[in-house]
This record gives sequence, C-alpha cells and structure tokens, in this order.
Amino acid sequence: MRNLPTFLTLLSASLLSVSALTLTNDAKAASLEQVNGWDNSGLPGDVAMYAYVPDEVLENPPLLVLIHYCGGTAPAVFGQAQGGGVVAAADEHGFIIIAPSSGRCWDIVSDTTRTREGGGDSHAIRTMVDYALETYGANADRVYVTGNSSGGMMTELLLGLYPDVFKGGSAMAGMPAGCRGENESGDGGGYSGACAGGNVDLTPDEWGAIVDSLSPGFTGLRPRVQLFHGDDDDLIRIKNHTEAIEQWSDVLGLPLAPTEETAGITLGTHQGIRQTWEAECGHAVLEAFTSLGGDHGPSDALFMAEYLIPFLGLDQTGPIDPYVQACGTPDDGGTGGQSGTGGVDGVGGAEGSGGGGSGGVTGAGGAPANGGAEPGASGGASAGSGGVPIAPGAGGSPGSSDGAGDSSASSDSSEGGGCSVGGPPQSPFFLFFALSAACASLLVRRRGIT
Repeated sequence: MRNLPTFLTLLSASLLSVSALTLTNDAKAASLEQVNGWDNSGLPGDVAMYAYVPDEVLENPPLLVLIHYCGGTAPAVFGQAQGGGVVAAADEHGFIIIAPSSGRCWDIVSDTTRTREGGGDSHAIRTMVDYALETYGANADRVYVTGNSSGGMMTELLLGLYPDVFKGGSAMAGMPAGCRGENESGDGGGYSGACAGGNVDLTPDEWGAIVDSLSPGFTGLRPRVQLFHGDDDDLIRIKNHTEAIEQWSDVLGLPLAPTEETAGITLGTHQGIRQTWEAECGHAVLEAFTSLGGDHGPSDALFMAEYLIPFLGLDQTGPIDPYVQACGTPDDGGTGGQSGTGGVDGVGGAEGSGGGGSGGVTGAGGAPANGGAEPGASGGASAGSGGVPIAPGAGGSPGSSDGAGDSSASSDSSEGGGCSVGGPPQSPFFLFFALSAACASLLVRRRGIT
C-alpha cells in the first residue's frame, strides 16, 4: 500500500483543518450585540436595544438593564461597565445584560415617560425587559437596573414606575424619581434643569407621594435602591443625592438616619462615605455613597462591581431575589414586612403577617406631588435656565458645562462595543490523534500491512 502514507497525510491535514476551525469557533467570545425584532411599535423610534449574553449563562438567569448617560450609546456605557467590572461579573455569575441606546438624553420628566406603559422612553425600556424575559429565558423575579447621569435618573424613575418589574437598582449621579421644577413644562422630554441645579427641595412625605403617583395602588415590596454621587458634582448637584435619600427612605419605610455609616472607603481616586439602611429583617435596602471631592458620575467610580453586584444580589444564584427570599413580601406573611415609620404616603399599608410585621408599608395620608413639576427642553439642552448637560465621556470624564447642549460620547477606548471574554476552548487534538490511530489500525488489519 504505497498510497497509505499519502492517505494518512491527507487525513491529518483534514483533521488539522477541522481542529483549526473548531478552535476559531470556540474562541469566539460573547459580545454586545444589537437586537432586532423587539416590539417597538408606538414607542420612540430612535431607541435601540442591545444585549450581552455570556458564553456560560445560568438557566433562567437574572437580568440587568444598563442605561447610558446623556448623549451616550449602549456600546459606550457597556465600555464603562467593563471598566467597573460589571461585565466580568456577568461572565462569572451568568446573568444577562441588556442596554437601551438613544444617543441623547433620556426623557425623564414628560408626562408620557412618567406614565406606566405611556409610550415614552421608560415604556420602551420596560418593553425590552419583556422581550429579554421571553427570548433569553431570563428570570422575571430577578430583574435589576443601573445607569449613570441621565441613565441614573432613568434608573430611579423606573424603580418608581415599575416596582412590580424591578427588584432593585443602582443609580449614579441621578435625581429623585419624578423630580421636576414647579415652572417646568411636561412636554419636550429631557431632564429637569431645576432639579439638576439643586433648586427642588421637598419633604420626605412629598417625595414619597410622587413615587406613589407613579405606580398607583402598588402595595408590594418596593425595590431596594443604591445611590452614588460626588459632592463636587457641578452638573447634577449633590442636593439631588440628599433629596433622593429622603425619597427612598420614605418609600421604603425607613428612618432618615442610616443603620450604619462608614467613612474612609475608596471610590475611584477619592475617599468616600457609605451609608446603609437595613429593613427590619436585617437586609440592606438602601445604600448611599458620597464621593468626597468627586465630580459628575463620579467619573472615577462608575459601575463599581464590588459594591453594585452584591447589593443587587447578582453574585447569588437561585430563582428568588435574595431580599425577597430573606424578607418576604408585605402580603405573604414574610419575615416582617416593611417598617411602618413613614411608609409610602397615601398607600394605606399592607403589612407582613410574619414575625415583626407590625407596620408593613404604612400610609400617612401624604402630600400630593408638588404641583406637577415640569421637564426641561428636548434633549435637556435648554432645561430650566440654560440647561445643564449631563454627559460624561465614554471613559467617565464629564461633559462640558456651558449649557449649550448634550455632550457626545468621546472616542475613548471604553466606547468600543464588543467584549472579548470567555474561557479557553476545548482542544480537538485528542480527537485528531484518536481518529488517525483508528484509521491506521483499520487499514493495517484490512490490507495486511506490516
């Protein structure tokens, strides 16, 4: 069989080609991809959907919504999330990320976006969640949201609008849900210049009543909230941080004084203060981080996985949200319900029937929303008195502060849309050698070759 060596050479070459192809395919890691086919009928036409599905995803995985800053895009904020370690956490823990993209400021203040299923930006993002739940088999009981600047504002609005959808959120440089100035119009979209400038000061009860008006009749367990803000932020003033603490402590039935306060923590290149509020069941439901001397963003402390991931419970597996599992819900006889000190104004209170559930979510009557504050101009370019642009560059540096309009995403490397991650591919070379030996042995037996 003089042709045997030739045959074996050809066989080896073929198997090597298959091996190389297998290696190439296996080495192709997950990346952020634009999603087509989600139902955006009746929704803003310039809003696109992106998704990141890790190579190794959990069955019935949690879902994290990632929302960009003013003038940003999904690829740009994805780059920021990579820098903070959130994308690596998705790879490690197997949860899915979806990212809405508009290239502009999100509409935070119009009556359309402040209405459940009202056809605005908030409705578009909520629709993407539905699509992801159905398409990727994500867990409807484990949906979370995070964003910075305009995305932080949208995060807080979504937690107020859809407490039945989101179990928690982390907002950076945002503002209280539903924040509008008294003389601002509800038309035109964008964000509130009055709020951005720190000119809106309401009582906790008034802030709670606004959230109550966003999701009327809701009596379930409210989402937990995490807040980050720099005290030297000259774009979205630190006043929004303190007002948001008042709002969410009221909504969650918590006292204004935190359960614990820790100074000297590190937030990027700055020192910071961490305040934590615990529910009666002992679970942290509100966290507030203040970056001392931190700018807008804070630009050096965006999407810090070491704080964000454990607070939202994305490092834990299981079909039930960790907070819900630990504390139950106000109406299921859980481990205590929510405190009755403050509660959600005007709700009336649904208390847990389990141990310690003596207060539930109480209703103190509540003050109505403050006259229906109104939004800034379209895109936020001229909100209030000249507008305050809210656009850190893709790498986290703040946009200009001349009030002339939105800052665009920079050409920073973090703006790249793809992410190349994942473990090493399985080697096919064992298969190659095994097949070669088997073929050679078979030919020897059949042909009598020695």
